[in-house]
Amino acid sequence: MASDVDTAPLVGRAELVQTVRSALLGDVAQGQTAAVFLTGESGVGKTRLLGEIGARLRDQGALVLTGSCLDIGDASPLHPLLQALRRLDADLSAAQARTSSAVRGLLQMFADETGSPDGAGALLERVSRGLHLIAEGRPLVLILDDLQWVDRSTRQLLLYLLAGLGDLQLSVLAAVRAESLQGAHPLRRVLTELRRLRTVRVLDLSPLDRADTEQLAAAVVGRTLSPDAAEQVWQRSGGNPFVIEELARDLRDGRDGLSETLREIFLDRVDALPQHAHAVVHAVAAGVEPVQHWLLAEVLRLPEDELIDAARAAVAHRLLVGADDGYRLRHRLVAEVLAHELLPAERSGLHRRYAEALTAAPGELHQARLAHHWRLAGEPARALPAAVAAAQEAERLHGYAEAHRHWTAALHLAGDSGSLEVDRIELLGNAAEAAHHCGEHARALALLEELAAVRGGAPTCALHIRRARYLAAAGRSALAEEEYERALETADCSPRDRAAAAARLAELLLHLGRYADAGERAREALALAENVEGSATEVVLASSALGFSDAFLEDPDAGLAVMRDALDTAERAGQPEDVACAYLHLAELLTGPLNILEEGVVVARRGAERVAELGLGRTWGTRLLAIAINGLFRVGQWAEAEKVVAAALRHRPSGADAVELLLARCRLSVGYGDIEAAGRDLDAVATLLAGGGARHVIPLLTLRSGLAMWEGRHDVARLAVQRGLTESRSDDVMILSALVWHGLRAEAEAHASRTVDVDPTAVRRLRDVADRMARKSAGAARPVRSVVEGFLALCAAEVSRLDGSDPELWAASVAEWDRRNHPYPAAYSRLRQAEALLARRSRVATAGKLLREAYRVAQGLGAVPLTSEIRELAGRARVSLEERDTDGARAAASAESVDDELAALTAREREVLALVAEGLTNREIGQRLFISERTIGVHVSHIFDKLQVRTRVQASAIMLRNSRG
Repeated sequence: MASDVDTAPLVGRAELVQTVRSALLGDVAQGQTAAVFLTGESGVGKTRLLGEIGARLRDQGALVLTGSCLDIGDASPLHPLLQALRRLDADLSAAQARTSSAVRGLLQMFADETGSPDGAGALLERVSRGLHLIAEGRPLVLILDDLQWVDRSTRQLLLYLLAGLGDLQLSVLAAVRAESLQGAHPLRRVLTELRRLRTVRVLDLSPLDRADTEQLAAAVVGRTLSPDAAEQVWQRSGGNPFVIEELARDLRDGRDGLSETLREIFLDRVDALPQHAHAVVHAVAAGVEPVQHWLLAEVLRLPEDELIDAARAAVAHRLLVGADDGYRLRHRLVAEVLAHELLPAERSGLHRRYAEALTAAPGELHQARLAHHWRLAGEPARALPAAVAAAQEAERLHGYAEAHRHWTAALHLAGDSGSLEVDRIELLGNAAEAAHHCGEHARALALLEELAAVRGGAPTCALHIRRARYLAAAGRSALAEEEYERALETADCSPRDRAAAAARLAELLLHLGRYADAGERAREALALAENVEGSATEVVLASSALGFSDAFLEDPDAGLAVMRDALDTAERAGQPEDVACAYLHLAELLTGPLNILEEGVVVARRGAERVAELGLGRTWGTRLLAIAINGLFRVGQWAEAEKVVAAALRHRPSGADAVELLLARCRLSVGYGDIEAAGRDLDAVATLLAGGGARHVIPLLTLRSGLAMWEGRHDVARLAVQRGLTESRSDDVMILSALVWHGLRAEAEAHASRTVDVDPTAVRRLRDVADRMARKSAGAARPVRSVVEGFLALCAAEVSRLDGSDPELWAASVAEWDRRNHPYPAAYSRLRQAEALLARRSRVATAGKLLREAYRVAQGLGAVPLTSEIRELAGRARVSLEERDTDGARAAASAESVDDELAALTAREREVLALVAEGLTNREIGQRLFISERTIGVHVSHIFDKLQVRTRVQASAIMLRNSRG
């Protein structure tokens, strides 16, 4: 069964193709026979594989005959062989007269056959001799499609030839539709006989896995699928390539529903089932998978033997999959098709029997299933309690996404139940909180507004606090701060609510970079919490904020100790959000102000794993992974950072969580020089922020400035920096000093490029801000001062570029960043120091050494723009970027390069090269690794440079050579 999507690539079958080719030709000795029988359900790609393998076997010099069996029983003896011979005769050219004569002679032999008394054995011998003449010493491959319909004569011919009774080297490749081999099908006995031969293999062709399904669908649609679309294609197709292509075409062409082609295919397969098997498939389609055998028995009320026979038939026809935990549909599309084949009364009756069976079952009730079946049975009053119980059970297990779904269902059921007495306010509150926890921030706010409208009257203190929490999570920090202030001013605010509002406001101010304000609010919250029993959450939040504030502004050791104590308190209390908050602030402190990067990355990744266990992976887990990415970026482990990005993206974050991740990914893209990807992320962040504080806005504008400079748009870079200085209310001298450096660098770049005039007013303002940063950081903790001093060294050196660059200032910057183990700014500073030395025509040898060191680091990181600038300067100065060494060292290096030509590649570049060697395109590699096509192009360019090759074939050859070694 083939799709009419001719351009769809062959996906996920490369290893199988190689296995079959080896079995049919590579591993076959001269004069021997071999066979491979591919079995699988309809649409799994058997016919496509036959064509692909046949073409490759022809390229290897084999003579390939291709035929198909017909669904007409034994009415046409040897039909597939006759068809294959006629096709070969039509394809032969005039230069192949000898082969053509042999083919026509065999066809004439068939035409003259009169059923002689010497019987079928003689016919088979004559066919074997005829094929030997046609082969002319070449390997002969007979490819047969739809072998389940093979005629008796062809079955006998296969047994004869593959048993080695003929005098030729023959290989057979055949495809068999698995669901057709039922009962006493004659081909089952043939395959059983052939399996005994050492050179015969029967391979079951499995559906595609999740990744290959997405790759195939994306190829048909022409773009990467959204996570929701990819999930839908995967769930509906079950990995069947034909179904994937049909669904992808509908998606591409904007068609809703199910195509008639697929509907008719599945209906035909269901209609071919025995009566009881038909009922089994209908019942499983209506159930919640997996449907246990005992439950199916209660619903269908069939005798045990008949039920087992019926289930066996449905499994054999490839419509059901049986496992220890129950039955599943092989394709969820079957459920969609059958839903329209039952009358409404039949459907509701099935669901009622399911609900009654689940209610009567001993032991724990299956609440989620019960709610589902009572609802579809038309009993909302009986479904509602089950939905509420299912939501509560999901929350107990930290399954907030599932809880949100069940609370939402309960709200709908409460509306449908009419006279049923329910507390809608409680349902709305629970649904909103579950939405908040699982990252559906917009939905949480909408439900909260509905709750406020239902309740009526003035907003309470608790409502203000809840709204502020949801706004902060959605990235709307300014509005969240206003809501917390309103809560504290509300007359009905209890001591507990007041402590909660102060603690959460302290945490928000911390995120906004207003550390002094955060510390003040945190002390207020701790004082209030002393008089409130059971205030562990408030204590954890306030302690985390206070510890961070103290560590940044006063005493790093004392602040760090407070934050570690806060984490211990949170773990003992066991509240998921408290644990997440404590991990987040501890990881932020270590990777940021304290510059203990390696430990900070470990804490962030450990915290992400922990909060994922607590059901908060999409929200807090994403933010912790973003912290890990930033830490890895700073220490120069960019390839590892990319892997963490891919892991975080699988959470599909939203709101402030998405902002953190997008900013982290954008840093990598700017470093790599992937301008398009960086621009997309920055635009997305700007849209999501909607009132975000300096903690996000300043990094956004800093990145926008850096991106604009690599594009040569120095005026745009200047405007981004000026906006950041105007809008800032942050105490975070670290992010402000990075912004100021970008501003001075933009002016220096404008001066060097002479494309934009230097703005003396902007320079003066930036220098004033830098001076204020120096004075302000003097009172900060030592680790904070250390980081700020690094940026101030960069600022001073950039100012010198405006009037003859000072190499000593750049040398000081190199020393500052080397001391902090930040390779990227250190490499940039070496470039500028070399540039300053060359401009003064002094210490050329030192300049060359600096350029080579900067080049080595930039290439190792994959920093394309920085690498290009280093090459450009080296070219102008006629400085070689190759390492100079003694003859002995060169010999050792040469020997090492022979041992491992891939030594110069980063881990990510090796990963990309391995996929290039598999023959994947940049787009396919990007989809496999969850990064953009342009970033893959950057990696490939680096690989070519490092391996000194110019084509993908050359690079692949090196990869394969080293893999064998």
